[in-house]
Amino acid sequence: MSINVVTHLNFRGEARAALTFYQSVFGGEMAVVTYKDAGNVQDPSQADQVMWGQVSADNGFQVMAYDVPGQMPWNQGENAFFVSVRGERAEEINAYWEKLTEGSTVVVPMGPAQWASRYGMLTDRFGVTWVLDVLGGDDAS
Repeated sequence: MSINVVTHLNFRGEARAALTFYQSVFGGEMAVVTYKDAGNVQDPSQADQVMWGQVSADNGFQVMAYDVPGQMPWNQGENAFFVSVRGERAEEINAYWEKLTEGSTVVVPMGPAQWASRYGMLTDRFGVTWVLDVLGGDDAS
């Protein structure tokens, strides 16, 4: 069993620039899905902003980032990051999800996403926002 805990940074229109910078510092590959790519454009002026992005390097560096949509509140000092837990098996991630949901507010219910067979987001009882997902074809519930 293996999981990765990845810092997930939140920006307002600067996620791509930040990811490009981190890639220039740490190396690795950058992947970006825009709101337009995902078919989730709420505001045409934000279509090319980052809905999901990451930089992963062979040296172990990994960071994720996105642009908080304009219709959502954002304060860099209050919600500048998420804690992302990424696993290989749905059973493992579902178990963490169930434990974290005690006293939490579910932001996005656990389910399939464009980039993951399982994905969910919640804010725990301490105010920490967690993003949990399973990459690949493990589609067990």
